[in-house]
Amino acid sequence: MKLLQMTIPPQGEGERVDRLISRYFPELPERSVRAAFLRRDVKLEGRRVAREEKARTGQELRIYLQEEEMAEAAPLLRVVYEDGDALLVNKPAGISVEPDGKGGVTLTELCLRHVREQDPGAFPPAACHRLDNQTCGLCLFAKDERALEILQEVFRQRRMEKYYECLVRGIPKPASAQCQAYLVKDAKAGKVKVLDHPAPGGKQIITGYETLQAGPVSRLRVHLMTGRTHQIRAHLAALGHPILGDDVYGDRRWNREKKTRNLRLCAVSLKLDTEGALPALDGKEFRISAPF
Repeated sequence: MKLLQMTIPPQGEGERVDRLISRYFPELPERSVRAAFLRRDVKLEGRRVAREEKARTGQELRIYLQEEEMAEAAPLLRVVYEDGDALLVNKPAGISVEPDGKGGVTLTELCLRHVREQDPGAFPPAACHRLDNQTCGLCLFAKDERALEILQEVFRQRRMEKYYECLVRGIPKPASAQCQAYLVKDAKAGKVKVLDHPAPGGKQIITGYETLQAGPVSRLRVHLMTGRTHQIRAHLAALGHPILGDDVYGDRRWNREKKTRNLRLCAVSLKLDTEGALPALDGKEFRISAPF
């Protein structure tokens, strides 16, 4: 049998054991976790527990899985491109790029495991930009300090092109547009607001879109021309076309009608201009397909 174990962090205080397993071992198929509970092979502080058992900070959680169940575990890190300077991965939805209040394994940790399997002394990969926890798609990491400095400057100066695909409510009119607005952060609510006029603390945002498929649920290709917090989600919602699965800026009732709880937003394309500093990356367009 294969043993997986963890110490319950502060973020896990009072959480159900099954939810903690889902969050910290997201690569495990639900049926494998269910089978472990049925066999009574999940233990908290050495005591067999049921799914609904509540955990406490500092307790040791152990999950015993059959070899065939571990073989079914999906690899979480999907490498799109890698060289000595950069690591480009396809981030799954539900995993944060860096540690946050949600807890759970992070994309940065997965990248660190990946490079240190090849070189135990490797530089810890550092994210060059961010994707929301529920957004999937292309995310770029630097593998050394020089590359990190170069790539962070590329993103600061917007010397790159980023495109997303998403599913939204309704049919945008016109079918394609470049939209400008102003975004204001609401720190207390952990959200942003989109206004059609300048405001104190507001930053200009520019979002381009084109309709790929039109209907009650339309598919859009979105060009992120400025990179602000929650820009695509908030801007499209403000335009009257919230993203499917977005309960924060979108239409919760519509999401439930469509039986969708996951955000339908994916970073599908990335093209960089390092001005010759990292020639292997210059002008190369990386693409993936959206999983929806």
